[in-house]
Amino acid sequence: MVLRSIVDRDNRTLSWISYQRFIELLLTTVNVLFIFVNSYLEKQADFFKDSPINWHGLDLSEEMLNRAEDRLDKVNLVKADVVDMPYQAKTFDFICNNYAFHYYINKEKTISEIYRVLIDGGTYKLHNISIHDMPNWWLYHYFPTAFYQDLKRYWTKETIFHELNSRGFQVNLRVEYSMQHIKLHDYIEHVENRDISVLTLIDDECYTEGLSRMKADIKRNPEKTIINDFAELFCIAVKTS
Repeated sequence: MVLRSIVDRDNRTLSWISYQRFIELLLTTVNVLFIFVNSYLEKQADFFKDSPINWHGLDLSEEMLNRAEDRLDKVNLVKADVVDMPYQAKTFDFICNNYAFHYYINKEKTISEIYRVLIDGGTYKLHNISIHDMPNWWLYHYFPTAFYQDLKRYWTKETIFHELNSRGFQVNLRVEYSMQHIKLHDYIEHVENRDISVLTLIDDECYTEGLSRMKADIKRNPEKTIINDFAELFCIAVKTS
């Protein structure tokens, strides 16, 4: 059950495809496309290296593709824009998009293009954080302007659902939410490296101020914790014929 495993590697179950369809997929070669080449593709290709899957990866970043080229020797890597993918219509059984949808400027055209290259009955998986359901994220606490930057980039779950549905997808969407205390010291390295994308979008003054506040809190109490909420969005959309 190759595609169910790709969707559900960590026991986050979504019933999105029939048992009969599983059997059909097991008897045929499956074409899988990852939009945005990252570690998720590498892990899946390695885990299912003995399965009858044709792996494809698409990214607009030359740097990301160069990094992946040496590690993904059995993956067909292509440099292209997601709104103009160089594939024939109805090419892929499954398209996976992890933590990348917010980067796309023309999200409507992206969805239409994904629909075009999926086979009838094919599946699109979208996985991302759900920023509208996590206003008390630790990052927004120290960098409040980051939240307003993210509001420009992220669609609400309602918008995602309706945009996919209106283009002919059968949509199953859910948000997984958690609230807990986190140790602030565990996150300072991410901020110092500025490797969370939204931190590169806020101005340097806001970034420096937030970093200084974090460091001051840790200096006063190295074991300091704060209440943090976090939400992940899981969306499985099946193309109806």
